[in-house]
Amino acid sequence: MSIEFDNNLPIYLQIMNHIKRQIVSGLLQPGDKIPSVRELAADLQINPNTIQRTFQELEREEVVETKRGLGRYVTSEESKIMAIKKEMAGELLHQFIHGMQELGFKNQDIVTIVKEAVAAESGKNRKEGHPDGRTSEG
Repeated sequence: MSIEFDNNLPIYLQIMNHIKRQIVSGLLQPGDKIPSVRELAADLQINPNTIQRTFQELEREEVVETKRGLGRYVTSEESKIMAIKKEMAGELLHQFIHGMQELGFKNQDIVTIVKEAVAAESGKNRKEGHPDGRTSEG
């Protein structure tokens, strides 16, 4: 695992977001074992206490669960994963809309731009052999 850390955000939050992205994108599946504190700390070259804090927060949010003596696993609750996905999408949308408004676009202009971009992207993906509009990665 490799993460480019941002000095403006606590490291444990960045690791949490990275793990959540892996879960919602399907790289980590429901029920998958996640690396141990020691493994992840060594891999990312950061203090194990930071990883422990990350895992505590992920458990508090019910994103991962601990199985005593076996390790930590991605939640099997599909509804929880979908809720995380929607939350992350909402954050992206908020940032996008705010950025577009700062550029001077009105809400209707933003909707039009997004519709045109989605249509263009769908057309491009069909040409690449993805009839359902998926990208090569997904």
